[in-house]
Amino acid sequence: MGEFEVHRVRFFGLVPAGIRCLACQPHGARLALARTDGAVEIYNFAANYFQEKVIPGNQARSVEALCWVAGDRLFGAGLGGEITEYDLFRLCVAHSVDGGGGPIWSMAANNSGTQLAIGCEDGSVKLFQVVPGGIQFGQNLNRQKGRILCLSWHPSDTHIAAGSIDVVRVFNVSSGQTVQRIMMNYRVHKVKRECIVWSIAFLSSGTVVTSDSFGRVQFWDWERGTLQESHTVSTSAVLSLSVSEKEDSIIVGTSTGATYQFQLLPVKTGSLEKRWVRTKPFQHHTHDVRAVAHSSTALISGGLDAQLVIRPLVEKMQKKGYDAALRKFTFPHRCLVSCARKARLLLFQFSQHLELWRLGSTDKTGEDGEVLPLCRMPEHLVQLKSKGPEHICCSCVSPCGSWVAYSTASRFHLYEVQYNGDSVSVKKVPKVPKLLLPAYQLQFSADSGSLFIASAQGSVHVLQLLEPGGCKHLHTFRPLSGCPEAVYLLAASADGHWLAAVGGDWAIHIYNLKCFKHHCTVPTYNCAVTALAIHPVTNNLVIAYSDQQLFEFSIPEKQYTAWSRMVQNSGLHKVWLERDSPITHITFNPKNPSHILLHDIYMFCILDKSLPLPDDSDLLMNQTTLKQLPETARQWQLHAFKICKKFQPLLFADLLDENCLVMVERPIMDFKTQLPLPIQQKKFGT
Repeated sequence: MGEFEVHRVRFFGLVPAGIRCLACQPHGARLALARTDGAVEIYNFAANYFQEKVIPGNQARSVEALCWVAGDRLFGAGLGGEITEYDLFRLCVAHSVDGGGGPIWSMAANNSGTQLAIGCEDGSVKLFQVVPGGIQFGQNLNRQKGRILCLSWHPSDTHIAAGSIDVVRVFNVSSGQTVQRIMMNYRVHKVKRECIVWSIAFLSSGTVVTSDSFGRVQFWDWERGTLQESHTVSTSAVLSLSVSEKEDSIIVGTSTGATYQFQLLPVKTGSLEKRWVRTKPFQHHTHDVRAVAHSSTALISGGLDAQLVIRPLVEKMQKKGYDAALRKFTFPHRCLVSCARKARLLLFQFSQHLELWRLGSTDKTGEDGEVLPLCRMPEHLVQLKSKGPEHICCSCVSPCGSWVAYSTASRFHLYEVQYNGDSVSVKKVPKVPKLLLPAYQLQFSADSGSLFIASAQGSVHVLQLLEPGGCKHLHTFRPLSGCPEAVYLLAASADGHWLAAVGGDWAIHIYNLKCFKHHCTVPTYNCAVTALAIHPVTNNLVIAYSDQQLFEFSIPEKQYTAWSRMVQNSGLHKVWLERDSPITHITFNPKNPSHILLHDIYMFCILDKSLPLPDDSDLLMNQTTLKQLPETARQWQLHAFKICKKFQPLLFADLLDENCLVMVERPIMDFKTQLPLPIQQKKFGT
């Protein structure tokens, strides 16, 4: 694998925001997720659950509910009292409408996708008509006392069930009147206690399913207002509930971090009578499970511990294997760290500020695996705070360390950083060209003379950086065929000749930076691009896709390389293809042109193109395991993939020079100690 001096960085204080709500696209392949900081993320089931879109959060905007309408329109609502439609092409808010009832606690779309119902702080349920380009107020249902915490439409769209404190009400949509009122009584030693209905579902059979603050999942006959079944699943609250499309399975989430599945099963073999049975308990979270979703093939849960957990339903799988494996996502599928190689600086991106750090150094040498003492400690040089409530979309530091750029949804900022001995000064560049905002990705050229800005509709802006402290707009690239999607990945060649850009349609366009023309388009591959980079010697573009396939495309020759064709003919190792974490960064070692360095959250890999690919009968071992084998056995295991799993979770890895690597880790327990304490559960034997 080669020997490197490794800077092991653990001072990136990232704390991912908790998950507040989830929404599965009906009959579709996408999952929408909202976090407690207002950010909205879109995951693509078909693209190996890749996080394909991120709409940055806003301190002034909370998202309590999400729902898909008319196939691909996404709406959100929150405590700000507004209903928001998101632009999934430009990744921003398309428009907002005041709900008119104060903070909005819940929202649901009817089965036909023509109406939205919202539950408000003032006790009202309001209906809005979904029209092209927005929504229009329709009617108020009979106003009640107490905030409406949850809503659910009957599949026939004729009635709505609404949960509040101590009561569930059923409304007739056409008349707007309350047609049933169910009291959620709960008494302890004859003393009535307040019961909060956290979640509700209205089944086609007329059964209303509720989950409440006393850990109960209850099934009600809405016409009679009588209790059919009651299951106490937790000593604390059941916060969330979701029903499968066929209404034969339910998933619930609790405040202890546990999730449970209920299934509608026959009372006995061959019987037509069925009852709800709690079949599967899971403990994948440490904190409140505020959101659950039930897709056609998986149980999905999101907690305040920031974990998204996808547990496939094995009985729904056509074959038992990789598709039936449990998946957990905690960190974003994109880089929040950029590196100034020449200056040995790291730029860390947080939601509302940036931190610039200088790496430490050592004057010692040692054996493999030895920890060397530092003669100079890592130094926090600069903190740049973003003004206003908007979160930072993207950021970058130049290779020389003299420029820092970042963008929010409405503003782009460029700073010049000056170093005078041990002092550092930052000067904002005035009169930055007014560009089409927001920017989705920033990339400096290798010589730090240009800045590339990924923008909407497939466009990329090129800025020339001037001394002292200025810039000017040189050119804007646009794909020849047009593209409604934003560009989300950029890669520039070391010689300043080529630029590769990837849009939300997954098309890869190559541009010539010398004559400012479109050079070619990489052949279409039906999967999301997770990372790409241009080799500094050969100008070959290496591409990683969400299905874990790797391609190498020759930019000068406008075709896949011989090595890439060999990989596709031979196939990659089964274990490599079954990884569930996407490659997020690719780089190269100029000392060894045949080496490709890449990483995901759980491993760092050096891919040596000069060695043969392993077949499925070979063991795809990591380097620690390989070192324990005898020399003869190691020779038998010699193949192209050199894998290291020592650094986890690995948020960023890059080559500072031919002998030096930097690895940025964020141990899970480091940020979980900064979360509120979870509900303590009594464990047997303690």
